[in-house]
Amino acid sequence: MSQVQLNIDELKGFLAHMVKNNQHIQSEGKVPVTINIMGDAGLGKTSAILQVAKESNMDMVKLNLAQFEELGDLIGFPVKEYQVKNADGKTLWITEQEIETASAKGYRVVGKRMAHAAPEWIQGKGEGGFLILDDFTRADHRFMQAVMEICDRQEYASWKLPKNWHVILTTNPDNGDYNVTSLDVAQQTRFISVELKYDANVWARWAEEVGIDGRCINFMLMNPELVSQRVNPRSITTFFNAISSIKNFYDELPLIQMIGEGSVGVDFSSMFVMFINNKLDTLISPEEIMTKEEKAVFEILETIVGEGDEFRADLSSVMATRVVNYCLTKAKTENVPETMINRLAKITTDCKAFTDDLKYYISKELLGGNKIKFAKLMLNPKVANMVIK
Repeated sequence: MSQVQLNIDELKGFLAHMVKNNQHIQSEGKVPVTINIMGDAGLGKTSAILQVAKESNMDMVKLNLAQFEELGDLIGFPVKEYQVKNADGKTLWITEQEIETASAKGYRVVGKRMAHAAPEWIQGKGEGGFLILDDFTRADHRFMQAVMEICDRQEYASWKLPKNWHVILTTNPDNGDYNVTSLDVAQQTRFISVELKYDANVWARWAEEVGIDGRCINFMLMNPELVSQRVNPRSITTFFNAISSIKNFYDELPLIQMIGEGSVGVDFSSMFVMFINNKLDTLISPEEIMTKEEKAVFEILETIVGEGDEFRADLSSVMATRVVNYCLTKAKTENVPETMINRLAKITTDCKAFTDDLKYYISKELLGGNKIKFAKLMLNPKVANMVIK
């Protein structure tokens, strides 16, 4: 079954739409649509869901199905219930412990059944939430069957999810690299499936926001092909965090190689050491580009990228991406000063280190990322003319 491929930003947009759409169809008496997010380990499937839940101000329950042993932990344990009826014909289903109280209120027992008590993970939960069923295809067959009941009706036997809850499955690809159970057609048609893919620029923006070492961000922007099923963003982030306190990478190459081999493997760590040996970890930072004396900054940039046959398009692209991500990250929590607007205007019109395509990219990404705070860029006639074209 073919999958729609989305990066993290696109996935979050898709989830936000599905939340609104599920709310709409539930208001019409229909069952909300379940979503299956497939992707390699470490790409950020669960993190993306958590961000959407937080932004939607919703509760969240995450169950790792592969770690469950008792089916009752998922669906609740069997319990005997009694149907009681009062003189007005009102009926209720209650537990044995509640019979005495119900009798005092005029109810009498008219029937009984075996049901399932609401599982602990949903007890006390109110309206609005995400139920994340992690590692769905790694679970025992019994759990997968029970999940299908929850997907179909958002309930199981005698309990149901509260209103405005959204069921989201996470799975790994069924490509031979993971120990998963293949989904049959009947299972696949019970939810909408999308596949999460790695996007170097989206990862770099996230890394800028959470404070990953800028030297490491540069490396990843230059070597996106190093991300694989075995070397995923989670293990890469672990490696980068483990070396982030080292001020001079060149002086600690053996240590960096050792840590790298223990987290991301020989090939990745060897490429990173080569990156350091080529002095590419010493590139000017986006903060320096935006704050230091303009003429000196432009000269440094032009020296880095070269010219003519020596022009390094890869380094120029890295610097452009870092500038965009740095400015958008600052704009999330701070006002954009006039000095930043002026420097960006100069970068996108006068700096020879960037091609016309990259100058256009910088302007469009800034305006698209935060149109209000970077609107003053359009007051520069050259920038305005370039963007409008």
